[in-house]
Amino acid sequence: MTTDAGIDLVVYSPKLEKAVTVQVKTCLQPKAAGGKGRSQLDWWLPRGNPAELIGLVDLESDRAWIFRKQEFESKAQQQTDDRLHLYFYVDPDYATRDGCHIRDFEPFKIEHRMSELFGLPGSST
Repeated sequence: MTTDAGIDLVVYSPKLEKAVTVQVKTCLQPKAAGGKGRSQLDWWLPRGNPAELIGLVDLESDRAWIFRKQEFESKAQQQTDDRLHLYFYVDPDYATRDGCHIRDFEPFKIEHRMSELFGLPGSST
């Protein structure tokens, strides 16, 4: 399988006792929303992506989140017929609506999902 198929990794989950497909999306660093707004991280995903899990990475801060495909779809704030757009603001003092700030995605941080998704010990940090 190639990345052209929308799969970057195939990972064995001891908990699920099967291989799970993963698409990884990266963001180099936060950027101004709309070109001049508050700093945000954002990722686009083709709606028909076949991956079971979606990994999101902030390369600047070395943080990662992982979503089941359905979770990514439900959390994406912008949706078109062919693409999903998930973003979150990173300024700690910026008050946004629910579901649009980095603090809203704490449960999806990879260290919190390792046990749930893979049966591996996670971190509480």
